[in-house]
Amino acid sequence: MKLSQTQLDQFDRDGYLFFPSLFNPEETASLRREVPHLYAQDRPENIREKGKDSVRTNFAAHMYSEPFARLARHPRMVEPVMQLLDDELYMHQFKINGKMAFDGDVWQWHQDYGTWLNDDQMPTPRAMNVAIFLDEVNEFNGPLQFIPGSHKLGALEAGHDISTTSYPLWTISNDNIRTLVKQGGIVAPKGPAGSMIMFHSCLVHASAPNLSPWDRVSVYLSLCAVSNHIKRFKRPGYIAHRDFTPITCLPDDCLVHPYPVDLPWKDGTPLIEQSGLQQAA
Repeated sequence: MKLSQTQLDQFDRDGYLFFPSLFNPEETASLRREVPHLYAQDRPENIREKGKDSVRTNFAAHMYSEPFARLARHPRMVEPVMQLLDDELYMHQFKINGKMAFDGDVWQWHQDYGTWLNDDQMPTPRAMNVAIFLDEVNEFNGPLQFIPGSHKLGALEAGHDISTTSYPLWTISNDNIRTLVKQGGIVAPKGPAGSMIMFHSCLVHASAPNLSPWDRVSVYLSLCAVSNHIKRFKRPGYIAHRDFTPITCLPDDCLVHPYPVDLPWKDGTPLIEQSGLQQAA
């Protein structure tokens, strides 16, 4: 999948691109069927909502789940990011965010690169997020909210919020958000399951709690240029990956055909990946 010049210009201006219904119902269903099995497992990769059993985030499913291992190598996601970053890519982070009906908590205003810089020592923002809707996303179930153009400001000052939710995050102050919104406004892409958003690692974004009766499960791939790999292994390896091997794409029909994939963590998360180290090799 190759981006047009119009799309490249739009990404440069806004910091994101939205592709409604990029994956068909059969492709999306192959992923959605796997989610309950993943969320039910007692693995360190499952981070649950504060004080609840609902999963907030499942990390690194591509290391132990066949459908998601194939998704991690899908050309519809990998090739446009390679085009934008002009480099081979490795998987910095892979997560399935489960903003579940009635229980899905807030994600505060933040830039992903803020966390990757402060926690992982990623040298520059030459990394990209790709989000795929596994459920329909509407105005009621906590859609992603973006401040268009905010990616052009680079890494913004952020504070480390370790108390609001079950997942620590480097967040941007309310005063700075007021200023940014006056300049760029707020957008919230919505659409059917199978839609995809690609957004810059410095784009300021958030999402409200899900008080609706509809789940809003989405997959997020954080793809980083191989030449821009992280320098610190402070966080567990299932959160910030330490393998910088370039991704090799599978054929475009990989979600509906059982191409063989490696599942190195199928029998459990290696102990070395469950702890933080101090420095990359």
